[in-house]
Amino acid sequence: MKIIAIAAALSLLAGAATAEPLMGKWRTAKDDNGNSGLVEVKACGAMLCGTLIQSFDKDGKTFQSKNQGRRIIWDTKPAGGGEYRGMVYSPDRDAEYRSKLVLTGDRLSVSGCRIGICREGGVWSRVK
Repeated sequence: MKIIAIAAALSLLAGAATAEPLMGKWRTAKDDNGNSGLVEVKACGAMLCGTLIQSFDKDGKTFQSKNQGRRIIWDTKPAGGGEYRGMVYSPDRDAEYRSKLVLTGDRLSVSGCRIGICREGGVWSRVK
């Protein structure tokens, strides 16, 4: 019985050590209005999603945005080589895009396409 308990504990520790690298908090690039946000990425079933948890104005001061609590990233999954594919919402344009996220260390390059038009969303930085 002790062996089963030890094996189960080691299995849980191994799962924690291989956590999805995209998960965590990310500071977005400034949008067209000069605002940025803090997005928390978590597992949502088999996919990843990210919710806007804090907003910053062009001077870096926090403010209450109508988009706080909104999913900014959803239906996202790894595509290999640090790349992720899914959906992303752009609050400044009130638009949804098919997303391409490229993770390089603590930097996340965000871009998206909608109706054949692709747009760079800038580089987000991991918040520790």
